[in-house]
Amino acid sequence: MSTGPWQPTTQGIVKMRDCYYNETVGFFYNNSRKELTTYWRTKDVLVVALGLTVSVIVLLTNLLVITAIIINRRFHYPIYYLLGNLAAADLFAGIAYMFLMFHTGPRTAGLSLKTWFIRQSLLDTSLTASVVNLLAIAVERHQTVFTMQLHSKMSNQRVVFLIFCIWITALLLGLIPSYGWHCLCALDKCSRMAPLYSRSYLTFWAISNLVIFLIMVVVYTHIFIYVKRKMTRMSKHTSFHPRYKETMINLIKTVIIILSAFVICWTPGQVVLLLDGLGCKSCNVLAVEKYVLLLAEINSVINAIVYSYRDNEMRSTFRKILCFICYRNSKYSPAPMKLNAADRRLFTQNGHSTADSSI
Repeated sequence: MSTGPWQPTTQGIVKMRDCYYNETVGFFYNNSRKELTTYWRTKDVLVVALGLTVSVIVLLTNLLVITAIIINRRFHYPIYYLLGNLAAADLFAGIAYMFLMFHTGPRTAGLSLKTWFIRQSLLDTSLTASVVNLLAIAVERHQTVFTMQLHSKMSNQRVVFLIFCIWITALLLGLIPSYGWHCLCALDKCSRMAPLYSRSYLTFWAISNLVIFLIMVVVYTHIFIYVKRKMTRMSKHTSFHPRYKETMINLIKTVIIILSAFVICWTPGQVVLLLDGLGCKSCNVLAVEKYVLLLAEINSVINAIVYSYRDNEMRSTFRKILCFICYRNSKYSPAPMKLNAADRRLFTQNGHSTADSSI
């Protein structure tokens, strides 16, 4: 055990508090009464096998998205840069979750405190980056839908700055526990789910994500109401083009899928973290912790499907990438989009294209 700083008082020099920087991970797990096994149980093997499978799927799907955005010049717009950054965050989440799977179960007991903090920081940083990026995409979609544009007028410099801010925020939230917001010097404040983390940090992290979630709900609800009203008004006119109606319906479907996926994948984990952070004694948070984390990781796969695979041009690019061997003798060149005169009149307003897009 290493002790904390000393401070003079009127009664002499007294020790402020004890810090346990030289203790093992098992010491903190015992303090939090979290089970730390020394052998592989069937449950542990199943969790690791499922976790590695999900991680591989996350890595492959998001690599595909990033590659498509890089090679297809039609995707060189703000919304696709944000989608690419979301894919990068989810790719990072897949790597972090895979690292966790290789350092969990009986292997946890052999971790140093530094390795344990690295394991947790990777997860916190990647998942935070993913959530904040989802918020940025929601705000960008809100702006473009209400201005009847396919792409926002945001400059590349502003997009880069926004992406930079997303990662700085994620890094700060992910690294704070390693640099002080832990319980190594206050054992009575240790979390049960993350025995080296302070419960106050878990509370802060959970509330921050829930606030982001509520903002997303407000933004997408506003989009949903606007699109629905727009369809009602447009349907009264004889010039209401079927293609425009299809676009609006696709947009509504996408909004519903986004919110449903986010609620299902993220809310359980945030609620469990919040209960643990608030010190709920009657809540058996340890029984579900691995499953809610896996559920949050699955959202990294759903993100790629919802935001990318529903885009026709993106799907076409995916096919070209997957069939690269067949096309290896020809240079990739996306075919130009062909719109008839009616479509051009319908999907162009104030010089800005508003072609069909469901993202």
